[in-house]
Amino acid sequence: MTKILFVCHGNICRSPMAEFVMKDLIKKAGLESECQIASAATSREEIGNDIHPGTKGKLREMGIPFSHRRAVQLTATDGREYDYLIGMDRYNLRNMRSIVREEDWHKISLLLDFCGESRDVADPWYTGDFDATWDDIDRGCRALLQRLFPAHKVV
Repeated sequence: MTKILFVCHGNICRSPMAEFVMKDLIKKAGLESECQIASAATSREEIGNDIHPGTKGKLREMGIPFSHRRAVQLTATDGREYDYLIGMDRYNLRNMRSIVREEDWHKISLLLDFCGESRDVADPWYTGDFDATWDDIDRGCRALLQRLFPAHKVV
């Protein structure tokens, strides 16, 4: 089983969007039994809060199912348990390295690295632009799925 954890600053905008997009792609590919997908924050600012309304709205608009959830913080244990720790921006990567053990740093990457783009996912917390965030996350998750399961056609 491949375990993927998406990480952003607060776990209310980008990382839960990536979590639910990836879950949807995995389900459509018939690979649900092959993956475990979740998301977390590097900060404690939003712990316990549900997904941002803008993220919910974009997921609804795009027909991506999601459920009520509460923001959680990344732990050192997550670093041991997950195969991929995928940050949304470089600031997240720095904070992720301060939380997980050094021997787990090789699991850390940016989402858009999987597209061959070494750049940050647009942050709607500051811009309010959930469309740009969607574009980045959808492209990144599709590329990640293709990398993990090259034999499966990405829908």
